[in-house]
Amino acid sequence: MTSASHHPEPAAVLTYHGGRAEAAARLYPDAPRPWLDLSTGINPFAWEGEVISIAALRTLPSPDELSALLEAAVAAFGACETAIAALPGSEVGLRTLAELALPKPWHVVAPSYRTHAAALPGAALIEVAEVERVAQGGGTLLLANPNNPDGRCWPAARLLTLARTIAAQHGVLVIDEAFADSVPGASVLPLLARDDRVLVFRSFGKFFGLAGVRLGFVCGAAALVGAIAARLGSWPVSTLALRLGIAAYRDGEWIDATRERLRASAAALDAVLVAHGLTPQGDCPLFRLVEHRSAPLLFERLARAGILVRPFNEVPEWLRFGLPGDAAALHRLDAALGDR
Repeated sequence: MTSASHHPEPAAVLTYHGGRAEAAARLYPDAPRPWLDLSTGINPFAWEGEVISIAALRTLPSPDELSALLEAAVAAFGACETAIAALPGSEVGLRTLAELALPKPWHVVAPSYRTHAAALPGAALIEVAEVERVAQGGGTLLLANPNNPDGRCWPAARLLTLARTIAAQHGVLVIDEAFADSVPGASVLPLLARDDRVLVFRSFGKFFGLAGVRLGFVCGAAALVGAIAARLGSWPVSTLALRLGIAAYRDGEWIDATRERLRASAAALDAVLVAHGLTPQGDCPLFRLVEHRSAPLLFERLARAGILVRPFNEVPEWLRFGLPGDAAALHRLDAALGDR
């Protein structure tokens, strides 16, 4: 049977981002199909409430629909006191940070998204225990809440205190809330005032399970949000993104029900992991991190069974598991974990 050891640098293919099931299939051609991709933190229970016609895409995106999208997002986020702009994915917004003349020194809380260090080139990587001390020195501090890959959640009130500590030294706090929709109360946005020196990035695709739409938002200090919006021009997102976003963010019943469903599904995943001697970490219901000395072998066993989880070349003992989308997928994972 083909194994990853037969291929040059498989870690470079499968550890940079999740969602590389096609690459995994090339590396493990003998694995059973279809592949079960648990390598992302994308909601497997996608929102399905809107159909967009091709005819709707024949004209430029509507400014009125953009305004409606922003209003729907503000209401969903509780971001009534901050500026907001739409993005073609939160990743694009993060990639503009280095162009904003943000105050230095730059710091990024690690471990976290690979994009964070790339977004602020030359930033010092710091641990969670160093955050309050670093904030007292000003500059720019970037962190994620909930964090990826470990699922750590900061209390929103603590983030507000952190924001005002760094602002007192003319600094800026940047928070990546890509997974915040799945954790009620995690977002700092409802607590922010207009003059808080904060930027908050939000993602549409992860919670709504529609990552290919490429829709995100930046909220916070008006001057900084405006600077990002100016770089994106008059049509920052597509008509498809506008219409899906408006309808989805207005679907409060689906949002509430999905949060409950994610919690139940995460608990079911936890039970399977624990049954096989793996301790799940994190408070984000869209994924779980496990640490195990034999993680590379476990990754290999799952890959040979056609199941892709997320490995980390910087910490080989880690594996991240996304949510299985149904009972059959959970059973398949359970069986593969028990197959020694």
